[in-house]
Amino acid sequence: MKQAYVWILCAIIAFSVSLTAERQAATRAANPAPAVPATQNATPNGRTYVGSLACRQCHAAVYERWSKTRMANVVTDPKQRPEVVIPDFNKPDPVLTFKLSDVALVYGTKWKQRYFTKVGNEYFPLGAQWDVTHKQWRPYLVAPNTDWWVPHYGPTNAERPTGPLCDGCHSVNYNIQTKAVTEWNVGCERCHGPGSEHVQRPAATTIVNPAKLDFVHANDTCIQCHSQGQPLSNPIQGQYYDWPVGFHQGGNLQDFWRLEEHKLGETSFTHFPDGTAHKNRMQGNDFVQSVMYRRGVTCFSCHDVHGTGNNADLIKPVADVCLTCHGPSSPNGPHAPTLEAHTHHTAGTPGAECVSCHMPKIEQEIADVNVRSHTFAFIPPEMTDQYKIPNSCTATCHADKNTKWARDTLKSWANVSPWRVGS
Repeated sequence: MKQAYVWILCAIIAFSVSLTAERQAATRAANPAPAVPATQNATPNGRTYVGSLACRQCHAAVYERWSKTRMANVVTDPKQRPEVVIPDFNKPDPVLTFKLSDVALVYGTKWKQRYFTKVGNEYFPLGAQWDVTHKQWRPYLVAPNTDWWVPHYGPTNAERPTGPLCDGCHSVNYNIQTKAVTEWNVGCERCHGPGSEHVQRPAATTIVNPAKLDFVHANDTCIQCHSQGQPLSNPIQGQYYDWPVGFHQGGNLQDFWRLEEHKLGETSFTHFPDGTAHKNRMQGNDFVQSVMYRRGVTCFSCHDVHGTGNNADLIKPVADVCLTCHGPSSPNGPHAPTLEAHTHHTAGTPGAECVSCHMPKIEQEIADVNVRSHTFAFIPPEMTDQYKIPNSCTATCHADKNTKWARDTLKSWANVSPWRVGS
């Protein structure tokens, strides 16, 4: 992909992205906490957080669009918005061991819904989660030998506060000392940085516009939360954190956060043997390995977190978004006269969509519900045979077939290299 072409594309997208996202006030939990001397709370240029409502005054259209996104509604108070609760708490179930009245915050609506109770000024997960796809209750307790932080906390949910483990990414300006937030959810300032100066003096120079950053810092806007990793220094003030404490948009994420390490050839809780993510919320870990990333593509070359009518807030429908930069015989590929010649699937079918092969759903969300990988690499059947990595053919679309069928089929395609298919 020609880098100049990508930057032109990003500039076009930036025009719509630059208007700043905003947030509904219904789920804001507190006013901005007073500044504290700890370096974890220092903000760039001395700016302070003002909340998304302050952005709405000038960016009303984007605010209304964004306020309907899952970014804006991942954390809700069921007392303020009872309609957000998906399951029927009055229907007995052996997995359900708590009452709706115990729930202080609800997390999630698309794949799973989790529930948190409040004790003092901390929140703690409750022991059941709702599987939205299968419409059933499932136990919720992070098991031993999974997430890196498990040995540093007690074995029960009541010993695992969400502040150090969750809330830093599900809020704006979480204060590790007071446990207060400027607002819950991914508000404007999560991506654009503290907005006090911009409110007082609206100008491009008084706010961070991710679309105008270099590709590393631009992508770090999303990677700060869409990745598995650890703070550079842990513990922090006696607790182990699972989010980049101290990072504020406008700073350098690498000064606060390192991505989860992986040893090639090994399957871990977080990675497949080739380094592809094994679980959800690792889009950043995947993406930094990709050719797309190395060519300067950004997350918002494909997504608009301010909200669109497309799944995953894509800028175009999934069948079309890749064609923004790719097309038959284009310099960026595919190097075939037609899309059908490249995909070997009939146009308009799921197999003809770029994401079916280059972004297979192999990363676990809950139970057998998976999300798409973001390395954009085609995973051949040979990788399944040698390393048990789900491949692009039989992992999803052709689940009734085996790897031999996939290899034989690929070998029959004249424009596919036999060296990538395997024997």
